[in-house]
Amino acid sequence: MSSIAQTEVVIIGGGIVGASAALFLRHRGVPVTLLDMGACGARASGVNYGGVRRQGRPLEQMPLTARAHELWAQLHSLIGTDGEYVRSGHLKLARTEEDLDQLRAYRDRTREWGMDLRIIEADELRRRFDWLDPRLAGGSLCPDDGHANPRLVSPAFAQAAARAGADVREQQHVTDTRFDGKRFIIRTAGGDTLYARYLLNCAGAWGNEIATRFGEPVPESVIHPLMMVTEPLPVFMNVSLGIQGGGIYARQVQRGNCVIGGGRGTLHSEGYAKPSRRELPTLLARAAELLPPLRGAQVIRFWTGMEGNMPDHNPVLGPSSTTPGLFHAFGFSGAGFQIGPAVGEVLSQLVADGETSVPIDAFRIERYAPAAHAAGSSCSGEHTLENS
Repeated sequence: MSSIAQTEVVIIGGGIVGASAALFLRHRGVPVTLLDMGACGARASGVNYGGVRRQGRPLEQMPLTARAHELWAQLHSLIGTDGEYVRSGHLKLARTEEDLDQLRAYRDRTREWGMDLRIIEADELRRRFDWLDPRLAGGSLCPDDGHANPRLVSPAFAQAAARAGADVREQQHVTDTRFDGKRFIIRTAGGDTLYARYLLNCAGAWGNEIATRFGEPVPESVIHPLMMVTEPLPVFMNVSLGIQGGGIYARQVQRGNCVIGGGRGTLHSEGYAKPSRRELPTLLARAAELLPPLRGAQVIRFWTGMEGNMPDHNPVLGPSSTTPGLFHAFGFSGAGFQIGPAVGEVLSQLVADGETSVPIDAFRIERYAPAAHAAGSSCSGEHTLENS
């Protein structure tokens, strides 16, 4: 049965970004309706690797990731669960001396942000982490970074928003969005119509579709990060891992399962992503090379998802350049899980205050002039950021 409703804010996309925006808006008493085409937190936000790291992020993201780090410390009070969040430390590894030099340079550029990055030379690395490939040249440790379970955390943000009074509607495919000069009109495949003063585009891999409707196309591509999980093993890995230059990332949970990512899945003809048979042997080989204790372990599941990817690996975040009351937050390039809560808070500030305490000019949609579209169309979607 179709319905018509009015509210202050409609959010399209119920992942960690949209759901946290709904939660923070409700903390301010703002009426909000959250729409997701499936189940909230079940798409990119629920199937990512689960890294909660600041290390390795572009310098433009430092203020955002620092605020997110503060919010993750409040996770249980925010959403009612710890989501298996642990500050295990994040160790970014160097294959070569050149890679280690890049890690040193990154440490020097980011000293003011309180990450306390510690360069570990090869001998110390072998001594402290004797379960790693002994041929590594060293690494950079961020002691307070960590990981969490996205399958618990991401849906919990939407559930917390609902408890705070948000109108959370799942299985709501948005078919039309328009602005009549005073308010937004949003229609769904089920026949519902919503009217709102503000619209938040948090649609992830589908964010460009909505931006295009308002005359703001951007060169967003879609990536399908490939991941796997092993059977429970004796616990040996006490940090979350990444590699300078990319290729593989790994963590081990308390139950002993090792979660490992690297490579790409493929897009099925029916519109959903699936693991790539061609990529699986490469991921298995990389895992066994980096982590000798995994040799002979059984992999119990492979999976992938759909992530919006931008050519510069920074999100589109901020007000629309064409439509008052429209705000974008998408294209997190496989690295939105950690900064998601801070992005949600930023969006709530933009709506309620008209400004935000976190600098976001580097992420504005205006940075994509028509000339940038051609560059984006040729982008392979591969990058060196870890999926987190």
